[in-house]
Amino acid sequence: MVLKIFFPQCCNTADSGLLVGHWIPGHNSAVVLAVIHYPFIPGQVKKYLSELQSQTQVDLTVLGSWSMPKEGKEGMDSFLKDLSTIFPQKCWLQLSREIGKRGFICQVVQNNGKLLQDREQKNGDESSEGDKIILIHYDQRKVMLSQLHPVQDVSQKSDIEPSELRLVFQTVAQSQPLFFLDKYDDGPLKLTHWQSEGREASIIAELLKQASVPVCIFLTWLLSLWHWFCSFRILHLHPVLFISSKLSTCVQSGYRAVHFKTVFSPKKAATHMEFMRKANIFVSFLLDIALGLLLISWLYRENRISKLADTLVPVADRVAKELQELLEWLMGAPAGLKMNRALDQVLGRFFLYHIHLWSSYIHLMSPFIERILWYVGLSACLGLTFALSVLSDIVALLTFHIYCFYVYGARLYCLKIYGLSSLWRLFRGKKWNVLRQRVDSCSYDLDQLFIGTLLFTILLFLLPTTALYYLVFTLLRLVVVLFQGVIHLSVDFINSFHLFAIGLRICRPYRLAEGVKFKVLCQEPGTPLHLMMEINPLKCSSVLQCYRTPTYSCYPKDSWAALCKKLFVGELIYPWKQKTDKTD
Repeated sequence: MVLKIFFPQCCNTADSGLLVGHWIPGHNSAVVLAVIHYPFIPGQVKKYLSELQSQTQVDLTVLGSWSMPKEGKEGMDSFLKDLSTIFPQKCWLQLSREIGKRGFICQVVQNNGKLLQDREQKNGDESSEGDKIILIHYDQRKVMLSQLHPVQDVSQKSDIEPSELRLVFQTVAQSQPLFFLDKYDDGPLKLTHWQSEGREASIIAELLKQASVPVCIFLTWLLSLWHWFCSFRILHLHPVLFISSKLSTCVQSGYRAVHFKTVFSPKKAATHMEFMRKANIFVSFLLDIALGLLLISWLYRENRISKLADTLVPVADRVAKELQELLEWLMGAPAGLKMNRALDQVLGRFFLYHIHLWSSYIHLMSPFIERILWYVGLSACLGLTFALSVLSDIVALLTFHIYCFYVYGARLYCLKIYGLSSLWRLFRGKKWNVLRQRVDSCSYDLDQLFIGTLLFTILLFLLPTTALYYLVFTLLRLVVVLFQGVIHLSVDFINSFHLFAIGLRICRPYRLAEGVKFKVLCQEPGTPLHLMMEINPLKCSSVLQCYRTPTYSCYPKDSWAALCKKLFVGELIYPWKQKTDKTD
């Protein structure tokens, strides 16, 4: 049998005393957490450990004794060994260190008085029976702050028992109250652990912790006012809900409200994943605000708002002129194609009238464009994502005529495609059964076949003209959709980017552990095997996959094959349509 003893590095040079730790249930392993030094009263030690057990929910106990040679304390070793009768255990560990050796001498005394000794410590008798003892040294601070992956939810019961290594990490992490007692405290007990020389603390960090509670309460109250405003009945009318669902600014506002409710909740994060989610959202929010302030400083410097407003109207006129020239080209003989002149003229004049309306609308708004841009630029103080969302809505409003052209052309083209497919089934003596959702046989009389042939011929000869207009305006619509898609993906990247997890992986890689590795520390004769446990950090790809923030992002609703099919038959496409559910 192999007995594994996890020993903290900070206790290698500790004075003689009692080993405090925890026996791993179901495994022949012990985790040493601290050393209690003499002088002490056994009753006070038991009382102190019982208080810690109620706080940590860890069965802390005295594992054995630790002897460090020192002048004037030669009898301390025998005194500590006799304490096994006061602290009865199934196994009493006796660790001692000799001058000039790196390894420890380890003996295990059972409750029946039998001495179990490492077979390698016996005098060269390799055939004698004995337990194999392995001393595993670990960095107590890193193990306490580390989170082993994959993360297991402690609140949910699972049939799979945690591994021995995970139990070691959990034991050290849950024993944090044990590390609050340092040598500067005026308590009856003196301990050695990773924080025994003094607590790690920062005055700024402590002040921020104290100020965070009232700030969170105030922000939660502001969020309650926002939700109260959003609960007005007029805002829940169908037209208002429809318009707000199409505006990227409204969607981003609701998304940020959910973020604020999560981050600024006064409740402490219960699990590691909840803490990481809060931290990632908070850091991404700070990054968003910083980028927004940089954008404001750039926009309102050197009168760039006025220059942008002076450029916008000529650009709009240029776009209108290009569209007009494109329609005049389509109304002629585009690429030498023979079009239906009557339908071509009707469609061309119809779209030219829309361009005229749009140009008039732009020139009507031109005196107010600079002031509108000035106030819109202030939205960047809420974050770069708000500015990008407003930009997406402005692009949607400025290209509304292109969207109308696309809808008109797509509806007309779709009507002809479905009409031709229905009339083609009429030629073959078939019809579409709506109830059974299938094609059935059907007999038609002569009049029906004549009318069907006439309509099929008309639709077939008008199809090239309609298809050309549909193709041109679909390409224009796709250009606008592509530009808006880039904006939406940028907003999604800022909202869901887990900067805190990436920074934690780079600056403190031991905080996110994928596993451990062992290396031989020393293997001297007369001492057990000493191993050093080092933490393997989580891979960057695993960090990106594990800590991605759920978003209400815009992703293609259909596959590429479905999109191509919709484009071919003339159905309207919304590849960046907002989803109502979170996507991971």
